[in-house]
Amino acid sequence: MAQLLVRNLENQLKVRLQRRAKRHGRSMEEEARDILRNALREEDSPAAGLGTGIAALFSETGLHEDITELRGHAVTPATFER
Repeated sequence: MAQLLVRNLENQLKVRLQRRAKRHGRSMEEEARDILRNALREEDSPAAGLGTGIAALFSETGLHEDITELRGHAVTPATFER
């Protein structure tokens, strides 16, 4: 296994890492490995589309019915007359 030494880490960042590790019941070293692993996993995964991102944002809103698609409907431009 490889080793990684991180220098010049801000004190506040170290404190936050300690607190996070404690919340998860792990050592700081184990927590840092998990953070790196997850960050790189997300980077390697294919990017989701815009619709998937929007659906994820609103997934907890309580809407359970399917929303019908608007394909095939005529588009009428808005009028802005006084």
